[in-house]
Amino acid sequence: MLQSDESYEFVIANLNDKKSPRDKKVKDTVVAIVEEFFNSNSATILYLCSTSDGKQLTRGRLFKNWFDSYEYSNRFTMVTSTLVDEYGIDNIAALIIRNDNPKLGKILAEFGETIEMFSHKPTL
Repeated sequence: MLQSDESYEFVIANLNDKKSPRDKKVKDTVVAIVEEFFNSNSATILYLCSTSDGKQLTRGRLFKNWFDSYEYSNRFTMVTSTLVDEYGIDNIAALIIRNDNPKLGKILAEFGETIEMFSHKPTL
């Protein structure tokens, strides 16, 4: 999705397919992982919300809520976009980047251009 900078995909998977409870420890763990990632480098995090059970919009809102309530969220920029695939399914794609990244503007522009490209069906 991004060609101009180092980026990593962030995946949270429910491997046992059991309904996960609203557990504050899950939020705290995810926040700690993201925080540690950004303490170690200035790369970009990309994430997609799984569409496997149709709850991707809920996942996107939950992650945004976690991000917005993070005490140091002002150190980062998070951009979220909804893309509709060829089956009419909403897909949530998001980017998180440190505000002190020297390539911030270029990366945000490239993410926006990529989202725009995927938003339009090709003409044959």
